[in-house]
Amino acid sequence: MVGDRTMSASFITRFAPSPTGLLHLGHAFSALTAWEAATAAGGEFLLRIEDADRTRARPEYEAAIYEDLAWLGVTWPEPVWRQSERVDVYSGALERLGRLGVTYPCRCTRTDIRAALIAPQEGATHLPPDGVVYPGTCRGRSMAESGPGDAIRLDLDRALALLSGQTLTWRETGAGHAGTHALDMEAMRRQVGDVVLGRKDIGAAAYHLSVVVDDAAQGVTHVIRGEDLFEATPIHRLLQALLGLPVPIWHHHPLLRDETGKRLAKRNDACAIRTYREAGRTPEDVRRMARARRV
Repeated sequence: MVGDRTMSASFITRFAPSPTGLLHLGHAFSALTAWEAATAAGGEFLLRIEDADRTRARPEYEAAIYEDLAWLGVTWPEPVWRQSERVDVYSGALERLGRLGVTYPCRCTRTDIRAALIAPQEGATHLPPDGVVYPGTCRGRSMAESGPGDAIRLDLDRALALLSGQTLTWRETGAGHAGTHALDMEAMRRQVGDVVLGRKDIGAAAYHLSVVVDDAAQGVTHVIRGEDLFEATPIHRLLQALLGLPVPIWHHHPLLRDETGKRLAKRNDACAIRTYREAGRTPEDVRRMARARRV
């Protein structure tokens, strides 16, 4: 298990890719945005590998992350944290939330959830952070009933009741969202619901839990990430309050899109950093292209 990192810098940010494909121009833009912000502030930029999904993570993609970022001129301190080495830490966080009484085991499959959501969700104007608001089929099961393969979900109503009377705020500096935000409990009930936090039997943590645990442990003061994760921020602020973790400043930058307006994805090899490298492009070419395709 990797221990907590003690930092002295007042500005610490990170780039945390998953090794499930080649990095593309959007990743280059995100990494450079974070790295340049840390450099300008005299702070520190960390690289973290989110390899919790062992079915999709590949060592060759992890190696490519290091190579492509170094080629772009991005630097980071060693050792690099990897989620697969922090299973015990995530298990501890799940146990702590369990003792607070805000988790429950869920045996529902994606098919079960789709079947329970026959009609469109009332008032839904956009996709929730996890795609759908879980209908609560397994809510009420105790953690003592959890079995192999069960997901562990956050009982949002219990969590909000536990924090009743508190005003949870956070600061955002990203364009379009700049200012101080306050957690809207009713909006969370409608638009977020009982998100998955992980799997107790194997200690695997879902993104929402692992990211707040790791950011706190690494002393991250500024979370710089894509606009697509802005809607997940209330979940992360809530988990920070439940676990007694520090609150960073968030900055959500615009996403890069292709010629049709679709956001770049790892399956789009034409925009992969590796493709540009092999075509003879220079790091400055790729930096310029990433900035030019900002939306």
